Amino acid sequence: MDHKNGSVVTEFILSGFSGQWELQIFIFVTFSLIYGATVVGNILIMVTVTFISTLHSPMYFLLGNLSFLDMCLSTATTPKIIFDLLAEHKTITVWGCMAQMFFIHFFGGAEMTLLIVMAFDRYIAICKPLHYRTIMSHRLLSGFVILSWTIGFIHTMSQMVLTVNLPFCGYNVIDSIFCDLPLVIRLACVETYTLELFVIADSGLLSFISFIMLLISYTVILITVQQRFSGGLSKALSTLSAHIIVVIVAFGPCIFIYIWPFSSFASNKTLAIFYTVITPLLNPIIYTLRNQKMQGAMRKLLFQHVTSIWTL
Repeated sequence: MDHKNGSVVTEFILSGFSGQWELQIFIFVTFSLIYGATVVGNILIMVTVTFISTLHSPMYFLLGNLSFLDMCLSTATTPKIIFDLLAEHKTITVWGCMAQMFFIHFFGGAEMTLLIVMAFDRYIAICKPLHYRTIMSHRLLSGFVILSWTIGFIHTMSQMVLTVNLPFCGYNVIDSIFCDLPLVIRLACVETYTLELFVIADSGLLSFISFIMLLISYTVILITVQQRFSGGLSKALSTLSAHIIVVIVAFGPCIFIYIWPFSSFASNKTLAIFYTVITPLLNPIIYTLRNQKMQGAMRKLLFQHVTSIWTL
């Protein structure tokens, strides 16, 4: 491709991982195992929540939706990363890059909203247990899920409509392992200062404000439990610890990447890996290893499957 100034860019080059071929193979095997475990783990959660009647409750309904979003978010980036590890030329078309950014922010925005909904669910379950089933009705849950997907769509479209028509010419190397807004906007041939500020306001502040709201919500829950129920704080902490861990690992990298999107943080490949590759795997691990009810339901599902095979 001609890299001279003024040449129209039809594809981007991803810098990927630097290192010897042996290191590339090691990363390829590691990421393949992680992605496989992510898909299998999240599908197992969705299947278990769907077919085990003891898990037909609002919390597990939301957990099943979170697993679906995690799997989709990982799928938007990880297969391409794995493929590029064995490719001599790590390229992606401009429209392929736009599609990748669309889905990253679509699923990411929906997941942020769903985590806030899950915090609300825990508040009702702990602070208003007698009214839990009445308040968290199937109709309300369905509305929350639709709302999360709608916010995710609005979040990504508000940025993509301003990005998709940017002219790209000349330099076309993205210093990352996948396409993301701050790094792609840098390559535009026009002044992008206003768009940069918009990305900070949209993605950066959205991540930060959502994170603060979730921390405040969980703090309010713990204070309420301590005031109303003697000895209930330890039980509440046990219940909420998994949710708090998920919130920290999900929002931490996003805040660093998007609150300072045009600094060195944006091209930090470690943060990018953690957000798109590691976090979708951590969610099923956290929710299964710390949840005896989920573990019991998975064993029951496995027993039913093995029994049905033997009776054939």
